[in-house]
Amino acid sequence: MSGTGREAIVTGVSRGLGEALARVLVERGFHVTGIGRSAGTGLAGPGFELVRCDLSDVAAIDDALEAPFAAIAARAPAYVCLVNNAAVAGPIGVLGRTTSRDIASALGVNLAGPAALANLFCRVFGARRGERRIVNVSSGAATRPLPGIVLYSAAKCGLEMLTAGIAAEQGKDGIRAVSLRPGIIATQMQVDARSRTIDEFPSVAMFRDFHEKRQLVLPDVAAARIATHVVEAPVEQGKVYVYAELGAPSGT
Repeated sequence: MSGTGREAIVTGVSRGLGEALARVLVERGFHVTGIGRSAGTGLAGPGFELVRCDLSDVAAIDDALEAPFAAIAARAPAYVCLVNNAAVAGPIGVLGRTTSRDIASALGVNLAGPAALANLFCRVFGARRGERRIVNVSSGAATRPLPGIVLYSAAKCGLEMLTAGIAAEQGKDGIRAVSLRPGIIATQMQVDARSRTIDEFPSVAMFRDFHEKRQLVLPDVAAARIATHVVEAPVEQGKVYVYAELGAPSGT
């Protein structure tokens, strides 16, 4: 039987959207378990705990996280949500100029890691009562190839198909799985992208344009909106949510 508490598991909480979202959820009464190698300084205090895990080491995820997930399940929360947020943009550069090791690491963090976390979540929480939700943080890059970060685009495209697959397996009454394209957020990833030369990163002009036209959204602003409309509100099984459309009337 489920209890009354709300639990969130958020990956990539050292900075950026992950840190901001974890902080917002703690402020709203969630107990948040952060997954990663470190946590942002703003996350110290009650309501938050960090479980250290290198998400690029996909084979070690079960051993590192099965006990923490089981501990959350033992608290019998009324609602538990996994937010697969951790991601890396690299290796930045056209294919032919990177290494197999960098490719494996990037696809591990961006796709295989979230798949392993979703698999563990379904195993631990699949037969339990209460609201259970997976939010896979994708990107507009899932819809088109961006020269210089095609591996990132491929991983995000795969992540959206993973979401659709979970939704198809779980049905309308099982674990809910949705994708989120969070928009253009002012993170270190953006800084790094626009600092590259055009030879290194053929798509650099687009990222510089985002900055020059002040299109970047602060992580705290994005996190509050995402928490309200994608974590706390009812969601449609398998849907891809787009940040710019959150809160808009249906059909707009």
